[in-house]
Amino acid sequence: MDNDKKKPYDLEERTLKYARMVINLCRKLPNDTINSKIIGQLIRAAGSVGANYREASEGLSKKDFIHKMRIARKECKESSYWLELLKTADSNYPEEINELIGESRELRNIFTAIIGKSV
Repeated sequence: MDNDKKKPYDLEERTLKYARMVINLCRKLPNDTINSKIIGQLIRAAGSVGANYREASEGLSKKDFIHKMRIARKECKESSYWLELLKTADSNYPEEINELIGESRELRNIFTAIIGKSV
């Protein structure tokens, strides 16, 4: 992923890539009772990050744009929470999970900066 961070690509592509990375990780995990709820919530939150950013990019009013960006930021925070729980529940993929936690935090910081500039 370090090489990917050096490549210039837009935020929409990055949010969708984040969701794909989360789904790929979840496919590797056993779908047992412990992971089942975490995986479901994580996939929902990660997918919502990209979906809300994409909706925000579709020429909404300033108020609606900020609202969608705040939702995307909240979903980043929530996906970090579920990733932390997953790391505790299943320690087989700590590097991948830590990488996703870092990406989630970075996206949250980007959304915060965009919201700050828009207000």
